[in-house]
Amino acid sequence: MTVRILIADDHKLVRAGLAMLIEEIPGYEVIAQADDGVSALESAIRLKPDVILVDINMPRMSGLECLAKLREQAPEIHVLMLSMYANEEHVIRSLNLGARGYLLKDATPSELELAIRTVADGNLWLSAAVSTQVLKRYGTRGQPAGEKDDVLTARQQQILQRLAEGASIKEIAFELSVSIKTVETHKAQIMERLGLHDIPALVRYAIRNGIVAL
Repeated sequence: MTVRILIADDHKLVRAGLAMLIEEIPGYEVIAQADDGVSALESAIRLKPDVILVDINMPRMSGLECLAKLREQAPEIHVLMLSMYANEEHVIRSLNLGARGYLLKDATPSELELAIRTVADGNLWLSAAVSTQVLKRYGTRGQPAGEKDDVLTARQQQILQRLAEGASIKEIAFELSVSIKTVETHKAQIMERLGLHDIPALVRYAIRNGIVAL
């Protein structure tokens, strides 16, 4: 099945370069391009791409504003944020708003491909410079890595990992041969025991504790 991509960036040459690179990836195609946040949101809602690459800085509506509206209106679309800078505030806000990845524009073609494949599969991708920065920041906050691991059962740790990797409740239930209700119960218990309140917080915890690979 072909993975459908939408590119949103206000620089025509950047869009053209990304489109050319993506079209070379087998099984991936660029279905549309947008040069501002408003057009990106409208095209995403109308075309329902599998992945949308969204530049942080765009006219009419910023990439972060576009991301927030996409989470409300089309949460099934995986969003990969694009930026020239490893700005920690932008990275954390992007993750909080539900982005599945944050890619720097100086990435190599192979890194672009890996990032898109990872995000398309529902998993988390952060550029190396970004992930190092995020890990350093979160490594100095709250509980040290591993301190809370003993409060989770082996099954809960397994479910925590799959949730952080982007798997759905239904997918996890199928993989573990248990009911959806069982997975939902484990999820609620994990959130309660770790003091977390949403999936982005769970992902950050998993990154900080080395539960998911970046």
